[in-house]
Amino acid sequence: MLLWIAIIIAVLWLLGLLANIGGGLIHILLVVAVVVLIFHFVQGRTRA
Repeated sequence: MLLWIAIIIAVLWLLGLLANIGGGLIHILLVVAVVVLIFHFVQGRTRA
């Protein structure tokens, strides 16, 4: 679930970057996507 959220946020970031809209919000989306991905991988390793 977290992986899909991170992918969606990263795609929205990429679309916003290419369309040059959103300003600082675009970079915040990228940071959120990276944090969610890191959280996903850390959480996955503790379960295994």
